[in-house]
Amino acid sequence: MINKIARSVADALADVKDGSTVLIGGFGTAGIPIELIDGLIAQGAKDLTLVNNNAGNGETGLAALLMAGQVRKVICSFPRQADSQVFDGLYRSGKVELELVPQGNLAERIRAAGAGVGAFFSPTGYGTELAKNADGSPKETREINGKHYVLEMPIHGDVALIRAERGDRWGNLTYRMAARNFGPVMAMAAKKTIATVHEIVELGGLDPEAVVTPGIFVSQIVKIDRVATQSGGAKKAA
Repeated sequence: MINKIARSVADALADVKDGSTVLIGGFGTAGIPIELIDGLIAQGAKDLTLVNNNAGNGETGLAALLMAGQVRKVICSFPRQADSQVFDGLYRSGKVELELVPQGNLAERIRAAGAGVGAFFSPTGYGTELAKNADGSPKETREINGKHYVLEMPIHGDVALIRAERGDRWGNLTYRMAARNFGPVMAMAAKKTIATVHEIVELGGLDPEAVVTPGIFVSQIVKIDRVATQSGGAKKAA
């Protein structure tokens, strides 16, 4: 019997290895799998490469993982925010590397990994510093129908940590509004995907037409309580 329900966050994260590339869902404060991030801090895997839309807020979530000294590199689109002081300090002191990727390219590079696309050409970043590799060498470019493009490589993950709304024991997932963001493409691009859900339903309890991430892309799900987010998008039970 297929049963992807993990007993706990700790059990789900037990085999994350040092040096892993970890794809973490979230957009601003929406859809951040905070319980999984806290679990990863407790698990202790280090020398991690994190892939996320930003580089953390305040001193919780991604910022807390950075503070724990477990991150070697961050791949993101928005590393600088009003409350990104943790990343700022680590980056300026040379303790964390940064790969800056335009948001559309970030999503497409992750999607390409899940779709089995070897590489793709994008017009975004052409003629800028973003058209260079980490070592400063230029990326391959090509002119197609009179327009210039930059060759972008897929971003594969060893682990994806995402936050969904509902799931079943096969791992099928639905999401809540903006919490959907990067979750679906990250689930496809990782060797192992762990998702938190607020509700686990019986098989058949999810409308097949509403399933966003099919269970074939999900390794384990963990049920968590609802808590208020910074933006107030989820309300605590009365």
